[in-house]
Amino acid sequence: MEKSSNNLLAFSAGVDSTALFFWLLEKNIPFDIAIVNYHTRKTSDEEVEYAKTLAKKYNKKIYIKDCFLERFSENEARKCRYEFFEEIMKKHNYDTLILAHQLNDRFEWFLMQLSKGAGLKELIAMEKWEEREWYRIYRPFYNVSRDEILTFLNERGIKYYIDETNFDEKYKRNFFRHNFSDKFIKLYKEGVKRSFEFLEEDKKLLFDTDWKREKDLFWFEKSNPKRDIKKIDLILKKLGILPTKAQKDEILKTDFNCVIQGKIAIDSNNSHIFIAPYVKIPLSKENKEKYRKLKIPPKIRGYLQKENICIT
Repeated sequence: MEKSSNNLLAFSAGVDSTALFFWLLEKNIPFDIAIVNYHTRKTSDEEVEYAKTLAKKYNKKIYIKDCFLERFSENEARKCRYEFFEEIMKKHNYDTLILAHQLNDRFEWFLMQLSKGAGLKELIAMEKWEEREWYRIYRPFYNVSRDEILTFLNERGIKYYIDETNFDEKYKRNFFRHNFSDKFIKLYKEGVKRSFEFLEEDKKLLFDTDWKREKDLFWFEKSNPKRDIKKIDLILKKLGILPTKAQKDEILKTDFNCVIQGKIAIDSNNSHIFIAPYVKIPLSKENKEKYRKLKIPPKIRGYLQKENICIT
């Protein structure tokens, strides 16, 4: 990793992020920390105080977000968390978000997606490096098991907190963790690591990003609907949208001609599929004629005019 890069660590004071904090210190990788307090547990405030103590001791900047959710859910908590991280990164010019996802997390995700019915891309969604629209994600522990992380902490006598909600099986992830993934990793850790490595190589071969891009406009040549929807899924994630199965079904049903969440337009002509932010503005006479001749589909034209993009 480039030690000169400007890094923000997503910190929680739990097992994984605390180990990652001290691992980064040992590797002399510069970073600051951000923590979200959901105020849902007795130890929430203690964890924030611990984060402050570490930040002061090791001369790290710390950013704290109080997130009060009317009804706590993993999805809403995640949304609040990532909006905060991205806000801080933009404001303070961080280019890399460091996350503490590890091997058990990846395998839990794999099993959860497998239980719903998923393809290769969805099964191994967590990668060591992930490029987003204007920043990147780094997961140093992505191939390290939870037991290995606990050993790291215990050998050094490092304090960490246990989130008691991790034992509540009403959350689907916890159900998979306690009944399947942790037991499996204990028995077959090295095999799982190797399998993920092979799957990642296969994924690179299958999902080569052969699209073109200009600002937030993406376009690529049509192939077959199954392959095209996979590409669209990847592009939507780059644009900050995690499409649901219903939304993917709508894209296919409309023959790649719809607007997702009122934000992202997907439209196509006979040869290409286009994806861009949905902009509804009056078009100039000149642009109307130009877009018609270029066979630019209607839902994309507003964004092209707004951003003054020329496709030849």
